This record gives sequence, C-alpha cells and structure tokens, in this order.
Amino acid sequence: MSIVETRATAESGLTPAQRDDLRVIAATMIPASAEYGVPGADDPAIQADILATLGRDTMRVREALDRIARLAGSPLAALDPIRRDAVAKEFRASGGVAAATLVRVVLQCYYRDDRVLRSLGLEQRPPFPKGHALEQGDWSLLEPVKAKPPMWRRAP
Repeated sequence: MSIVETRATAESGLTPAQRDDLRVIAATMIPASAEYGVPGADDPAIQADILATLGRDTMRVREALDRIARLAGSPLAALDPIRRDAVAKEFRASGGVAAATLVRVVLQCYYRDDRVLRSLGLEQRPPFPKGHALEQGDWSLLEPVKAKPPMWRRAP
C-alpha cells in the first residue's frame, strides 16, 4: 500500500476495498448522465468529498459496505454489472440504518457538487448568509403538532 493510499485509508476510516465498493455502489445509485451533463456519484471529486466528510457516519458506512461485501461474496467492484445490480437490490431491501446512512452520505455529497448544482439551475454557493427563498406553505398543517403536550420535562 502506498503512502497516499495509507493516508486516504486513515483519513476516511475505510480500507481500499471498501473505498472501491463505495465508488461502485455510488455509481449504481447515481450513474453519470451525458444528457444532463452531470457526473455520476463515482466521480473522483465527489468520492473525495464523501471520504473527507464521513466523520460520525464512518461506522455506519463501514457497516453498510461490509454487508454489501458479504452479500456479494467478494468485493462488489470485482463483480460483473448484472451481479452488482442484484446485490444492490438485495442490500436495499435489507440494509436498515446502515443502508440509509450510506445513501444519505452519497446523496449529500453528490448534490453539493458544483456541476450538479449548475445542471439543476441552482446558484453555486453555500445556503448562508444569503439564504434561499422558501415558498410559503399551509401553516395550519402544524396545528396538530402544536396541540400536543410537551414531550420534555421542565428544567428546575
């Protein structure tokens, strides 16, 4: 293992095989689209963002990737596309919290990529300090929630 691979593994908390499987499962979730001019979630910049921002989700993502590898019987990246899709479907059906975490991590990094934002017609900037305009909705929908008794105890 090279120094760069060792550093990336240490920083992300994932093994090289797990990083390869993450790349493959991300591409399965969101493939590149020439029609819309957007990269897939396996794009190197998006993958780097995922690895750099795993943080508190590292344990759940590792758990999801380990489950995928067990379902595949080998690293997912080593399988043919048809078998990969079958494993992805099986994982999606039985993945639980770890699967939800993996999906959230991939989606949040994908949808903050400048190229993806540009394709959606969104300004490429952080949401603050300018904020984003939000359509006003039907505030009466909150009345049942407001009517509930408090779910906490008062501090002394």
